[in-house]
Amino acid sequence: MGQGTPGGLNRQLPGDRKNDGDKKEKKFEPAAPPARVGRKQRKQKGPEAAARVPTVTPLSKCKLRLLKLERIKDYLLMEEEFVANQERLKPQEEKTEEDRSKVDDLRGSPMSVGNLEELIDENHAIVSSSVGPEYYVGILSFVDKDQLEPGCAILMHNKVLSVVGLLQDDVDPMVSVMKVEKAPLESYADIGGLDAQIQEIKEAVELPLTHPELYEDIGIKPPKGVILYGEPGTGKTLLAKAVANSTSATFLALVADDLSPSIVFIDEIDAVGTKRYDAHSGGEREIQRTMLELLNQLDGFDSRGDVKVILATNKIESLDPALLRPGRIDRKIEFPLPDIKTRRRIFQIHTSRMTLADDVNLEEFVMTKDDFSGADIKAICTEAGLLALRERRMKVIHADFKKAKDKVMFKKKEGVPEGLYM
Repeated sequence: MGQGTPGGLNRQLPGDRKNDGDKKEKKFEPAAPPARVGRKQRKQKGPEAAARVPTVTPLSKCKLRLLKLERIKDYLLMEEEFVANQERLKPQEEKTEEDRSKVDDLRGSPMSVGNLEELIDENHAIVSSSVGPEYYVGILSFVDKDQLEPGCAILMHNKVLSVVGLLQDDVDPMVSVMKVEKAPLESYADIGGLDAQIQEIKEAVELPLTHPELYEDIGIKPPKGVILYGEPGTGKTLLAKAVANSTSATFLALVADDLSPSIVFIDEIDAVGTKRYDAHSGGEREIQRTMLELLNQLDGFDSRGDVKVILATNKIESLDPALLRPGRIDRKIEFPLPDIKTRRRIFQIHTSRMTLADDVNLEEFVMTKDDFSGADIKAICTEAGLLALRERRMKVIHADFKKAKDKVMFKKKEGVPEGLYM
């Protein structure tokens, strides 16, 4: 049926005979001998096999592996040393904490702040506090006695008043409380008028602090302090802040010799400096003791020192004559109500940043016969701006100033109207 090869299927070709001849000519090769001769060894078991070190053949990465293992070894040694130190130092830290707690128990809480008046010996001293007399007390052993010196601030036990610590701050903590941390920002340009008053306070306060050599050359002593008196709102406090700003002095509420140069400003001095009379109550006697202490402090000021006193009051007639005598308060500066020129200048200062409409006529308020103080003029400008904001306007019109003036004068003469804050 099909086509086949001539001569049958098993017929060999000439090429096949040649391949058979090559196979017959190949020689016999015996098998390779075994690698081991004898009985088959069994694998060792037990601790000997685990402890046996295998044969290590040097490779290209052996050095890197060695360095890595050495680093691990160093880290483990450091960790072991750290743990050992922690175990060794832990008892010392516990003992230190226990000693510190004992010292705190000995000091007591709260502690009083006082001054070291005199050192008697290494273990005793005379101290004083702001609320009591002087005491002879002991100094505890843990206080650093090398830093103790007369006049330094110390910590005292609240019961036995012994010295238990030292305040490292050079400034008295009571003075730091009275210090105004934020320097006054007011300047002479913020004061309308008062040219004569500014000149007088410059001569009495500013020049002795900034150029004391002028008074030495001319041979006179500068004033110790000044008193500013006049109607409320006439600029007494504002002028005191302007002086402190111009001299870069520390602005304090009371005496502070540690912060020089300093300006001590006492407002409403009539609260403690009234005329002395027979006191019938403890509060009146305390007020008189306060005034006597104030007199002693004024007498203690160096006339050429860096501390100047400025007093302010609305009732100078009620002050004690001993407070106003020459040598204590050497200059008295009166602050009258502003005149027409001063009013115009004050209105210009307070309206310089306001957006005014064209119909605003400030001369109408400048020429009015009402008794305006500087504080009243500022209140009128502020109230006029608030009225404009209330009506959603960005400009202040003349009617706002008229309403503001009526409101300020009504509050000044008659009092707060009913329903104002409803």
